[in-house]
Amino acid sequence: TKALGVNGEEIAARYLEAAGYRIVERNYRIRAAEIDLIAERDGVIVFVEVKTRLSMKYGRPSEAVTLNKQRKIIMAASVFMQQEEYAQRACRFDVIEIMIGSGDCRINQIENAFEVSG
Repeated sequence: TKALGVNGEEIAARYLEAAGYRIVERNYRIRAAEIDLIAERDGVIVFVEVKTRLSMKYGRPSEAVTLNKQRKIIMAASVFMQQEEYAQRACRFDVIEIMIGSGDCRINQIENAFEVSG
């Protein structure tokens, strides 16, 4: 649901900030795509897709980041990286899985979850 996703994105942003990242942008949107979080650490721009689940009923949260979804994120990232201040920066694509269970919350950051191919 929308509320679950918003909650997950907030949890992910706090997690990243605690790990030394600076949140550059939230819900960066171009016409055909959206990136949940854009963060920066040590000069690297990190495009983050957040997937939040209450159960493993439909598999790992990261499995929902399909090839089509990856392509959309890459397209939006390429637009973002055209900004002069980011043009020469290294970047990567991470997925943050958030599992909210009975009273606990598990966070798994998958760095370099996917790459721009050919």
